[in-house]
Amino acid sequence: MNSKTKAVFLDRDGVINIDKSYVYKIEDFEFIDGIFDSLRSYQEKGYLLIVVTNQSGIGRGYYTEEDFQKLTAYMLEEFKKEGIEIAKVYHCNHSPEEGCECRKPSPGMLIRAKEEFDIDMKNSIMIGDKDSDMEAGRRAGVRECIKV
Repeated sequence: MNSKTKAVFLDRDGVINIDKSYVYKIEDFEFIDGIFDSLRSYQEKGYLLIVVTNQSGIGRGYYTEEDFQKLTAYMLEEFKKEGIEIAKVYHCNHSPEEGCECRKPSPGMLIRAKEEFDIDMKNSIMIGDKDSDMEAGRRAGVRECIKV
């Protein structure tokens, strides 16, 4: 019997919130219509909800790690008000030029989540808005990659 956890991996900008390019202020963060219902549905089906987001604006100096954490705390609190529990938010703060293992399309964030939560990647889903999200999901062994 397979007791591993199944997960939905979510990109942030363009999936959870409207992508306005380097969103780091609460006043600029606007949830996408229907996101609460969608995530509630996945949660009710037993999926762990995990955010995996590239945040190169930190590496580029557009905003700070503290700015990102403040916005993340706000986002998680809004989800909690809607009865939605996000298991964890993974982020890559490197610029593309740094060539790290965590920046999508590299699968580093998904692999870390797999190890931390014992995730069954073949029964998990990646939802993103860019080809790099789909590529990261495929490279991590995720069965279903949905581009929105």
